[in-house]
Amino acid sequence: AEICDAKGLYVGPGFVDIHNHGGGGYYFYENPEGAAAHFLAHGETTVLPTLYTNLDKKAMLDAIKLIKSCMGKGAGRAIGGIYMEGPYMNPKYGAMPERNKWCGEIRADMYEDVVDALGTVVKVWAIAPEREGLIPFLKKAKAVNPSVMFSVAHSEATPAQINALKPYGIGNQTHCMDATGRVETASGTRSCGPDEACFLDKDMYAEVICDSLAVHVHADMMQLILAVKGKDKIVLITDADASALPNPPQFAHVKDLSYDYGGNLCGSKLTSDATVRNAMKYMNISISDAFLMAARNPARVIGMDKEIGTLAVGKRANIIFVDDAINVDRVMIDGEFVK
Repeated sequence: AEICDAKGLYVGPGFVDIHNHGGGGYYFYENPEGAAAHFLAHGETTVLPTLYTNLDKKAMLDAIKLIKSCMGKGAGRAIGGIYMEGPYMNPKYGAMPERNKWCGEIRADMYEDVVDALGTVVKVWAIAPEREGLIPFLKKAKAVNPSVMFSVAHSEATPAQINALKPYGIGNQTHCMDATGRVETASGTRSCGPDEACFLDKDMYAEVICDSLAVHVHADMMQLILAVKGKDKIVLITDADASALPNPPQFAHVKDLSYDYGGNLCGSKLTSDATVRNAMKYMNISISDAFLMAARNPARVIGMDKEIGTLAVGKRANIIFVDDAINVDRVMIDGEFVK
């Protein structure tokens, strides 16, 4: 076998970014290979293109077809499946609310074609448990892909509403502490919403966006998430977005944030190497724990931990070489170095 000199660098599993809309000037629904190449260069040997509620049914079907056609070849080897951020979330929460094409009645004639087109390629369905008429959709999605993970997202659901869906396999929270609300129960008290439900459920994973200024999740809140969930249940994501819209004036100098037309926070311009660097800073974690959160844990969420996420005999040779500041020196995917 070929011997590769790591030259004193850390060698770890390639990052697994399960929630990512696009970057490097490319949205995944427009140019999946271009977007994948951008993130692969930053150590993301597995990435899940994420489709959002701004796409109507036809656009979603077109995007699914295009992404599937790129998987397994070129930079598309890094595409491990698709993350559906919606379409059935609470339209009160999240970016681009005015462009939500899925805030009406949940109808089988709207979702069945999308579910069938995705097949087993979809790894995560993000949902708001409080949406009326959601159960038939969940049953259909689970029938087509029994191993799919449901994730609480853009929601104000109570722990009871979330727990009611546990039989369908709801085990993840989409970007914890972002785009969540709480239904008031009594004046002067704080009720429990999706974030608290995630805290209370020892088996639920919490996605966390760690940007350079801790805007998505406050630094103290990151510490709280770590204290409650522990290193084995945190999943670092980029929630990257390819928008070219300007930041609000107070964040004009910040390079890793993304905002929508209304000035609302809309994902990030992060890559996983930067996310890990920020997590080590704000959570005060070791490089090995950071790799758990950015590679092993997300691989477990999407049911691919037997193939990726750690370095072990029999797994795909998705390997990255980084220094102690998480600057990526070399990237290997399926045993081949990326040029």
